[in-house]
Amino acid sequence: MRAAIDRDFDGMIDFINQYLISALVLGSVYALGAIGVSMIFAILRFAHFAHGDLMTVGAYFALLVIGIIDIPMLAGVSINIKALIALPFAFAGTVIVALVVDRFFYKPIRSQKTIIVVISSFGIALMLRAVILFFYGADTHTFEAGIQMPLASLLPFRILERHIYIIVGTALLMFALHHMLTRTRTGKAMRAMSDDVDLARVTGINTEHVIIWTWVVGGGLVACAGVFLGMDGTVRPMLGWDLLLPIFAAAILGGLGKPYGAIAGGLVIGAMEELSTYPWIGETPLVSPDYKTAVAFAAMVLLLIFRPQGLFAGRVL
Repeated sequence: MRAAIDRDFDGMIDFINQYLISALVLGSVYALGAIGVSMIFAILRFAHFAHGDLMTVGAYFALLVIGIIDIPMLAGVSINIKALIALPFAFAGTVIVALVVDRFFYKPIRSQKTIIVVISSFGIALMLRAVILFFYGADTHTFEAGIQMPLASLLPFRILERHIYIIVGTALLMFALHHMLTRTRTGKAMRAMSDDVDLARVTGINTEHVIIWTWVVGGGLVACAGVFLGMDGTVRPMLGWDLLLPIFAAAILGGLGKPYGAIAGGLVIGAMEELSTYPWIGETPLVSPDYKTAVAFAAMVLLLIFRPQGLFAGRVL
């Protein structure tokens, strides 16, 4: 009996260490990315396929800042702290890029058919990636070489310091977003414009001001997602593009135009991907880790077929 209890306990610990923590981290990244996709679709009325490359821009801004602040007086500071120091710079840099892109590329064609803006977003994605390739090449980069060890104080849970920062940082960003949407005039104007652009304009809401703040929120949060990905892995030019499908799946799952739905959708898609590789039946993974992204694709297709408005009744593609 004691041996069986010990096996069950060890199995639970392994499940938490290998699957649940990873699901929370991945879901946090998806949630931060999906918020921007959802808000841009609700307010600007198009699917922004360059959003993943804004995530990549944020990661490379952080990489640049970490290289700059890698000075002797910070020699004893962990790379996780350096990444957090770089986070606001990545946020601001990515927001500036997003605002420039909107001003010179999207604004002149906002009155055109939606498909024209969508195709343009593909072109913007290629342009952003080309700029990154020009300065950094196609090589893979890391914030810091080497392997980080789990926190000894939390054993037997194998929790890395960076995972705590990612999960807590995401929670704080979501709390700040909630405060903005519910307590500020700009946030209330964004919600009103999301519901009905024409009615918001008639009531005197400055729609251009709302659009600017949409890019600030969407671009800033996806930049944070890029920094968190860099903390947890590697930085490469295709970083954000490879995650674009799960991010869209998360936004659709939650309901396009519903920021809180995007948060829930991101966490659910992250959990679905990671937990699908758990050996629920037998001793082999239910889904091979090589194909876990297909879980997000399958979830998106099923939702578009059976509930296109998403779980939180958002807009329909």
